[in-house]
Amino acid sequence: MDKIRIGIVGYGNIGRGVEKAVLAAEDMELRAVFTRRSPSSLKLFDGTIPVLPIEAASKMTNGIDVMILCGGSATDLGEQGPYFASMFNIVDSYDTHAKIPEYMASIDAVAKKTTAVISTGWDPGLFSMQRLVMESVLPDGKCYTFWGHGLSQGHSDAVRRIDGVKNAVQYTVPIDSAIEAVRSGNRPDFETRDKHVRICYVVPEPGADKALIELTIKTMPHYFADYDTTVNFIDNEEMAANHSKMPHGGIVMHSGRTDDNEHVMEFSLRLQSNPEFTGAVMTACARAAHRFSREGAYGAKTVFDIPLRYLSPKDRADLIKDLL
Repeated sequence: MDKIRIGIVGYGNIGRGVEKAVLAAEDMELRAVFTRRSPSSLKLFDGTIPVLPIEAASKMTNGIDVMILCGGSATDLGEQGPYFASMFNIVDSYDTHAKIPEYMASIDAVAKKTTAVISTGWDPGLFSMQRLVMESVLPDGKCYTFWGHGLSQGHSDAVRRIDGVKNAVQYTVPIDSAIEAVRSGNRPDFETRDKHVRICYVVPEPGADKALIELTIKTMPHYFADYDTTVNFIDNEEMAANHSKMPHGGIVMHSGRTDDNEHVMEFSLRLQSNPEFTGAVMTACARAAHRFSREGAYGAKTVFDIPLRYLSPKDRADLIKDLL
């Protein structure tokens, strides 16, 4: 069986997570990593893989089956998604929920001979799948999503892009009383800020305007404006000592009824490494992108469009025998 030839664009935390997942996949091979940084500055887990400037990607359309885009949603993917989807089958983790329809349309407009599986990962991604299943099974009900306690890569990246910020992390913390209210089966109504709080730890550049940084964070649409957000300014030493890990997780819950009986469905994740898990989901979705492309099923796709078996390296008969 020919292996799926993978390229990685961007070698931050998610890029490294994707590299690990691809190297562990028997049906894939990593052909190259593309970066905006100096290629010689990157040290990959597999030192035999070429690291190339991002401009070199356009010359490798015949050597890569799926390009996995590992940039952030705040500034990278809006440009990189359409650019790469015009040449390659792609997978990305675009996670600005409110803008996904707009982003999907921009991808669909250029992916005429390619397949683009967008907004993968665990939310959007696995959690999206659970919301669909739960709502379909219990239509007389209500779905809830809680994130954390954990470090959000997308929100952390958005804070790091602010002028005057040297480094930053953001933790999403669910409000326990809200979770218990859902588990009770009462189907409560929440405002956005009733379910989570957001806590930021920021290392400012020397001389930076801390008040302006805090205001920019707290008023950032789609990320912080609708939440109670705390901003803490710290130094490099505290950041390294207390905020170098990247745990995350969350719960999708659905409270509903059949006739006079109440039911609560839950799907939860507890992740020691958010980027490694996200990279693993994206890598599984690369199989689907490759299979769609081979069938001529081009254009922008989401996890809602993927047959479950397209995520697995196993064939249909083995899946039925082993997992059904």
